[in-house]
Amino acid sequence: MKENIVQQKSFQFAIRIINFYKYLVADKKEFVLSKQIFRSGTSIGANIEESIGGQSDKDFLSKISISYKEARETIYGLKLLKETNYIKSEEFESLFYDAEEICKILGSIQIAIKKN
Repeated sequence: MKENIVQQKSFQFAIRIINFYKYLVADKKEFVLSKQIFRSGTSIGANIEESIGGQSDKDFLSKISISYKEARETIYGLKLLKETNYIKSEEFESLFYDAEEICKILGSIQIAIKKN
């Protein structure tokens, strides 16, 4: 089976988000934004998985687009946590970089599909 980079990256990102959520709840006692980031951050990969099983190009594009939106939402939540001092710049940078990378890949996929 061919290696699917965005599938792998989104899965690894989801694992990081789950661990980040556990840290925010246990150590920072943050229960609202952490839950939202948990949902959006794990939804990226879930929608990519659904896109792989898509029944048509339109279905595939729809799920990829949802993944892109969830990644953007995750980035927004990370920025809020950083600016409200729940996380340090170092904690933010690593997750932000990964989310941005996934966004770029998903954006490229959307462009390629729309061209066809």
